Amino acid sequence: MTKKLYVGNLSYATTEAALSELFGAVGEVTSVNLITDRSTGRSKGFAFVEMAEDSAAQEAIAQLGGKELDGREINVAEARPQKPRNDQYRGGGGERRGRRY
Repeated sequence: MTKKLYVGNLSYATTEAALSELFGAVGEVTSVNLITDRSTGRSKGFAFVEMAEDSAAQEAIAQLGGKELDGREINVAEARPQKPRNDQYRGGGGERRGRRY
């Protein structure tokens, strides 16, 4: 069963390929998702790495937490489940209705 890991404190220069290589040395990596800003495309400094085996994920947490990557000490932990989103209000935009002053 796959296990998703949170990887934080990443350099903005870190790539998905670099993360895949780093975690691949510990065990089989099934996916890497580097989180980026929608408007700029720049990394937000964290990612999610999915490992094929639970044992490999635990080994990655033990071995890679605090390890230096691109000049930063990375944090590695088991990812928490995503909270459900409330998409009812998306804020602003659209056509104004009513009187303008």
